[in-house]
Amino acid sequence: MTQTHLTPRVDPPMAADEATMLTAWLDYHRSTLALKCEGLTDDQLRQRSVPPSTLSLLGLVRHMAEVERHWFQGILLGEEITAGHYWTEQDPDGDFDHVDTADVAADLATWHAEIEAARRASAGLPLDTVGKRPRRGREVTLRWILVHMIEEYARHNGHADFLRELVDGSTGE
Repeated sequence: MTQTHLTPRVDPPMAADEATMLTAWLDYHRSTLALKCEGLTDDQLRQRSVPPSTLSLLGLVRHMAEVERHWFQGILLGEEITAGHYWTEQDPDGDFDHVDTADVAADLATWHAEIEAARRASAGLPLDTVGKRPRRGREVTLRWILVHMIEEYARHNGHADFLRELVDGSTGE
């Protein structure tokens, strides 16, 4: 089953400077996750894969909101993040586990807000900019963060492909 999409997804340029290329690929993968969620009901977005996994499309969105916040606000800008939107130290998988009664519209808005905050945090910075907070005791550059974010979205978009097919049979994109 195929569908018409409302979410714009722009193919990254075939030739561009490194910063443009990396941010274009990241935006492409952000849009891909949005496409996987598009047109579904709240209950469909909450639908789990297979036990014992708690994986759902909404869980992926919530997780990526946390990931965006962690890397751009926490690592790049050095903000202190002691708890997430959905997780705590006592409940580190709250982003995936607690979707059954979650406010889907609010969670999607949080994800979009974190994407915008990430864009603002990195706008105009050279790729060699070192984050203000180390990761596992090592310096991390904006270049590394962008590459990691592309990898993180690409991996989870693979999960989203299977989840979307399970929910309504849609494949592709």
